[in-house]
Amino acid sequence: MRSRVPEVIARLVALGNADTALTGVHVSDGPEVTETQAADWLIIGFDGDQTGDFEAAQSVSDWTDLGSGREEEFQVTVAAVAKRGDTDTVAARARVYEIGDRVEAWTRDDPSLGLVSLQAGIGATRLVQDQTDNGAQAVLLMTVAGRGFT
Repeated sequence: MRSRVPEVIARLVALGNADTALTGVHVSDGPEVTETQAADWLIIGFDGDQTGDFEAAQSVSDWTDLGSGREEEFQVTVAAVAKRGDTDTVAARARVYEIGDRVEAWTRDDPSLGLVSLQAGIGATRLVQDQTDNGAQAVLLMTVAGRGFT
């Protein structure tokens, strides 16, 4: 099955790693096992919930002609995470939106993400806030939604 999802995820990870505004943010391609103590994360293809279903993306496609052309609509899960060592929820929330703003900037500046026959943008967001044993945490869940041709 042909899908644009793998290349969209790879491109978002590459954009995150290259973005100098994300210095100090750990950019991850899906869930990973790591020893990092980073407080700020940008996770492409995972919502950050270790007890969840680990869904990275979803898509639907349909024929565009009688040949082999297909149009695919996709949604890739992206999570920005900001953890603090104190109980300052306001600061955690502000930081997580700073991280999320970078993803929006990539899609606004180049909706194709540098990929041929593709268009993407932020389709939906959801904010989750919590106080943990390690302090305040905010998670901004984003859906990078778009369509491309295969």
